Amino acid sequence: MHIAINCRSFSKKQFTGIGRYASSLVASLSEIDAANRYSLYTTRGWREIKSKITRRDAANFSVKFDWLKRGAAKTLRSVDIYHAPSPEVPPELDTRLIVTVHDLIYKTYPEGHTLETIALSDAQFQSFIPRAARIICSSRSTQNDLCRYFPEAKDKSCYVYQGVDTNNFYPLPQWELPSAGNILREKGVKGPFILFVGTIEPRKNLQGLLEAFAWLKERRFFEGKLVVVGMAGWKGEGLAGLIEHLGIKDDVIFLGFVSNDELRFFYNLAEVFVFPSFYEGFGYPILEAFSCGAAVVTSDVSSCPELAGDAALTVDPHDSGAIARSVGRVLQDTNFRNNLKHKALARAQGFNNQETARKTLRVYEEVYKG
Repeated sequence: MHIAINCRSFSKKQFTGIGRYASSLVASLSEIDAANRYSLYTTRGWREIKSKITRRDAANFSVKFDWLKRGAAKTLRSVDIYHAPSPEVPPELDTRLIVTVHDLIYKTYPEGHTLETIALSDAQFQSFIPRAARIICSSRSTQNDLCRYFPEAKDKSCYVYQGVDTNNFYPLPQWELPSAGNILREKGVKGPFILFVGTIEPRKNLQGLLEAFAWLKERRFFEGKLVVVGMAGWKGEGLAGLIEHLGIKDDVIFLGFVSNDELRFFYNLAEVFVFPSFYEGFGYPILEAFSCGAAVVTSDVSSCPELAGDAALTVDPHDSGAIARSVGRVLQDTNFRNNLKHKALARAQGFNNQETARKTLRVYEEVYKG
């Protein structure tokens, strides 16, 4: 087979969930598949794309750099399968189309989008669904959402869990803990902290976490800081006023984007990782935290409980009091916290990048054979 993969999502040095999925998929495919030919399509970031081909002798992988931006249809030749790692209006290629759908946020949580982005997303879905030979969903929850809003996709959909990069996210050895602590202190984090990781937008429910954190501080359940890691997104501007109103201005640290190395340190050293999102198609941070052995509190909606299993406390994200009580339980009960950490590491083992690649390759083969 000749398989083309759109790799623009990780063609910059800084990328988030979709880029992590696509880059990990390419890296793992290059490790397990020497039989098929791969063309990695991009309009930028040739070196970034090339660096993900981890097998040194992977001559069957090449980067198709569309430097004139003529489009995939004119850049790619004789392709059997075109894989879009996220929804897009597919190129006019005479080939079998596979699309990965990570979430249906624009349908399930439209208040988190502008009318323009909703229209754009709907145009993409309406365009690729009729043409797709297979639609890979990131979770059962996402597959259920896809079939609910687009019943015509039911017979061509499947789900393949994504993996966590254990080269980046793992429990720190004892000797590395002091240097990790020094890095955090350089970023202004000098004591115990609760961690949140995610784009700062309403869907992530940072407001509920801030209210829960204020509740914990007011009752002296926790004397440390709340550390927020993530880039600014849509409608996050009102949080400053809320923080002022709650009286926690000196206790919340916003760090923006951090490197994977730094993020690993934060997951490892956090007292608890809290991810109270209203909706996730696939909650990468949950698995990253698990892989580092963190105690986790997350939502009981969408894909979050599906990923969490029994390795995290799940809570109604609409109830900030419930979030606070759950976090407080983890903070105050050392045995319970350590039990969660043990379960987290075991749970993370079930989400492996190579297994994601093997199952995706199986989808390629099924589609190719018709």
